[in-house]
Amino acid sequence: MKKNIKTGLSFGFMLLLLLAGCSKNAEGAGEGKKNGLLGKNAADAAENVETVFAVNVCKAVPKTLDEYLEFGGNVQTASTVDVYPDVQSGKLSRIYVKVGDKVEKDQVLAEVDASRAGMDYRNSPVKAPVAGTITSFPFSVGQTVAASVSVGKISSTNSLEIKTNVAERFISRVSLNQKAVLTFDAYPSVEFPATLVEISPVLDSTSRTLGIKLIQTPVDSRLRAGMYARIKLITDTKKNTIVIPANVIVRRDDKDIVYVIDPVTNTAKVCQVVTGIRVDDKQEIKGGITAGDLVVIKGQALLSEGAKVNIVSVVE
Repeated sequence: MKKNIKTGLSFGFMLLLLLAGCSKNAEGAGEGKKNGLLGKNAADAAENVETVFAVNVCKAVPKTLDEYLEFGGNVQTASTVDVYPDVQSGKLSRIYVKVGDKVEKDQVLAEVDASRAGMDYRNSPVKAPVAGTITSFPFSVGQTVAASVSVGKISSTNSLEIKTNVAERFISRVSLNQKAVLTFDAYPSVEFPATLVEISPVLDSTSRTLGIKLIQTPVDSRLRAGMYARIKLITDTKKNTIVIPANVIVRRDDKDIVYVIDPVTNTAKVCQVVTGIRVDDKQEIKGGITAGDLVVIKGQALLSEGAKVNIVSVVE
């Protein structure tokens, strides 16, 4: 009898363990199924997230674009005349002018004493051959001068000129009365106007260059003969044309394209453009976009048609 009771208790204990194991397996299976469902929903949500690209844009507006050639040249006076005494030889007895003085034609600049030992002569005047400004007078009182030696220089400072040379490959772009802009190290932020007034009829056979002369007008008192000028000779002018930064253009499939943003939907649109002249970092656009379009200038490398964007800044 006792043996039967023990056998019954053992069987009951084993049955309880079996039921507990089944319950745990069922719970694990349910948890796994739940986790699998959540993972699928997360993956679906990730697929539905839309990528938004941050971009900077500029507004396309009509501007004036000047194409130019760039050279260097020295500023000099338009004319310079040497001053000579009339006597064969003598000593300067008086000087009436100094460098920088403006003089008139036939004005007396100095006097020369041509006297010799035992002979006295009246002082001979040295007169200005032309009107202008004294730019050189290196002699002093008491120095000997002669009719063959220049005692000074008179320059016309009412007009300053710049002579330079143009390479042969550019001569087709050069013509009389073209405008130019001059800049100088002394005035780095100032532009001075000039005009092309003379073109050599022949090329230098050694350097293969064409000589040209520009006049700085109106003359600015800040400029001095001898200064070095950087010259931008305007060869072509485009007025009221669309101008954008040259580096925003993307070359794809042998086409020049830019990305234009729709401000309503904030999406990118591919626009094929027709380019014109390029000046420094500016590009003329003849067709493909219109005034007022928002052109992407930064962030365009990753864009595609219809891509969502976030405009960070607008550059005028």
